[in-house]
Amino acid sequence: MRIFITGASGYVGGVVAEHLVGAGHEVVALARSDQARERVEGLGAKAVPGSLRDLDVLRGAAAAAEAVVHTAVDYADPDMGEIERDTLAALLDGLHDGGAFVYTSTGLVYPDRQGATVDEDHPVTPETSPQPYKVLGERQVLAAGHVAGTVIRAALVYGRGGSGLLQGLIGAGRQNGMVPYIGDGANEWSSVHVDDLAALYVAALEHREPGAVVNAASAERTPIRRIAEAVAGLTGAQAVSLTLEQAVAAMGPAVDALTRSSPMDASRARRLFGWAPERPGLIEELTTGSYAQS
Repeated sequence: MRIFITGASGYVGGVVAEHLVGAGHEVVALARSDQARERVEGLGAKAVPGSLRDLDVLRGAAAAAEAVVHTAVDYADPDMGEIERDTLAALLDGLHDGGAFVYTSTGLVYPDRQGATVDEDHPVTPETSPQPYKVLGERQVLAAGHVAGTVIRAALVYGRGGSGLLQGLIGAGRQNGMVPYIGDGANEWSSVHVDDLAALYVAALEHREPGAVVNAASAERTPIRRIAEAVAGLTGAQAVSLTLEQAVAAMGPAVDALTRSSPMDASRARRLFGWAPERPGLIEELTTGSYAQS
């Protein structure tokens, strides 16, 4: 299958591209710089020069593909909502009737469930999500009736020494000698190894279920305090409890996400696609795996 992917020079997209190439697919990847081109070509993909703002490039690359995988995102860009909307419009416009489209969403679309497990049938709205444009992106993909759209809502992604959140905590531990968590840190998070997540993308493309929305998470639920303690052990720092007010003052309003607890039920992905996460768990990766070795 000829697959066009965005974000292949990044963390999740790079591993997804690697798995797709390994499964025998022809992968074409968007590359916005020479460095990105070298990265995606090193994975075995063919590079298409351009960025998410190059809508004609996106439309043409999608038109030449049998499937599209959209993983590119920049959560720090204040214009990302507008960029996401226009990017999806171009990709969906280009992709032919019956083509497959896999959209990368996040468990953060769910409202805070205060520890109650959430499945894909739980209502999500832009008003209750820390990532509202992901809710809107899901709707945009699923409303495109001419393509076989699938939405993957990923939990906290880890493995191969990556993840923005984990790298931020590791950096804080090394620089400041402390790794923060909020309150008692008992709020539990779901997580998924990046290689297990990539395997789900391959399965979703090879065994299409048009209109499917699936959670991607292992069965493990990890308290934020346990994550902070593992990172502290890795960096020789101390895990330190902060009040919410202290955390906001130190890290900004985005810290609100660290107080959430919406563990994810991923049984639908297992049922529809035969997906079976098998990589080491989050704490094992932090203490003896890729993070300890990096």
